[in-house]
Amino acid sequence: MASDDYGRIDGWRDQLTEWRRDFHRHPELAFEEERTSQIVTERLRSFGIEEVHHGIAKTGVVATIRAGSSDRAVALRADMDALPIHEQNHFGHCSTAPGKMHACGHDGHTAMLLGAARYLAETRNFDGRLQLIFQPAEEKDGGAGVMVREGLFERFPADKVFGLHNFPGVPTGAFATNSGPFMAAIDQFEIEIRGRGTHGAWPHSGIDPIVAAAQVVMGLQTLVSRNVDPRRRAVVSVTMSHAGEAFNVIPETAYLAGGVRSFLRDVQDTLEMGLERVVHGVCAAHGASAKVDYERYYPATVNAPRETEEMTAAALSMGWEVDTEMEPLMGSDDFAFLAEERPGSFMMIGNGDSEMLHTPRYDFNDELLTIGAKYWARLAESQLS
Repeated sequence: MASDDYGRIDGWRDQLTEWRRDFHRHPELAFEEERTSQIVTERLRSFGIEEVHHGIAKTGVVATIRAGSSDRAVALRADMDALPIHEQNHFGHCSTAPGKMHACGHDGHTAMLLGAARYLAETRNFDGRLQLIFQPAEEKDGGAGVMVREGLFERFPADKVFGLHNFPGVPTGAFATNSGPFMAAIDQFEIEIRGRGTHGAWPHSGIDPIVAAAQVVMGLQTLVSRNVDPRRRAVVSVTMSHAGEAFNVIPETAYLAGGVRSFLRDVQDTLEMGLERVVHGVCAAHGASAKVDYERYYPATVNAPRETEEMTAAALSMGWEVDTEMEPLMGSDDFAFLAEERPGSFMMIGNGDSEMLHTPRYDFNDELLTIGAKYWARLAESQLS
């Protein structure tokens, strides 16, 4: 099918932009996407899609579009939630919710898949079932994992699953991906170090948890450099610390927290065990004690080779550029939970020369709305031709 056959989507440019900017003005955090999911549900039904299911993983929506007689089924996924960031932009569609912002482009992802849904519902130029997943809580608490645990693929069977995410720095409308590990697993840790509080003038009479915490932070810097093969990627970051409430008091406790990112299970194991060893070893040397809570939060996103080739072919068939050797990203995405259940692939679509994701001046590039909708339509039809 030639790209000209998707020309009707270009005629929806203004409408898709209006939808996207409305989502941007009204951001909702993880599992709070009540307004967004209601609008998504209403729009899907207005397209003539009979099977629209609302309330999966609290605020998730899944629509099924059927055509022909085949039992084949493919799932396409968009995320809906925003971030707890205070927006610093000053355009007309800025967030109206203080401290909440679409700083990752999920407003655009939702609008793109809605555009594709309208096209696919009107044309039905495929043979099989399309499962359109509008997912809550990608940024926090793994909404994709919750949907899986609530029986997503049992209720809405799919042979494959695909995801699309905007990425600043990639040229507008170009695509980028790779086969194999693509986005890192993220683990989270919290460390409570307990010493013995005392007067700041007599440190010898207590056990200083701040000194122990400082050495723990420095010790954790060697976890990757001295425990992980340098050919294998990993990052350990301490991102939070707190101790004390008065300038003349050595406190009883100190608190640290952060994240660990990696791609391979054995590296995850090494880093988790190493973190425990460093924390308890340093604290023991100071006469302090420690409690470590370590959670494996999101798994790594690993692109299946065949599905990655198919995503690439769909973009190339439309005349768009695709970088098939994008460096694996240390960022994480809970699409990984879907790709663990079904063969799948995750691709980046270029947001151009924009601010980076998760920053207060980021904005989704509206030029991508028709490109992304066309891409989803092309991929769906090529999968179920």
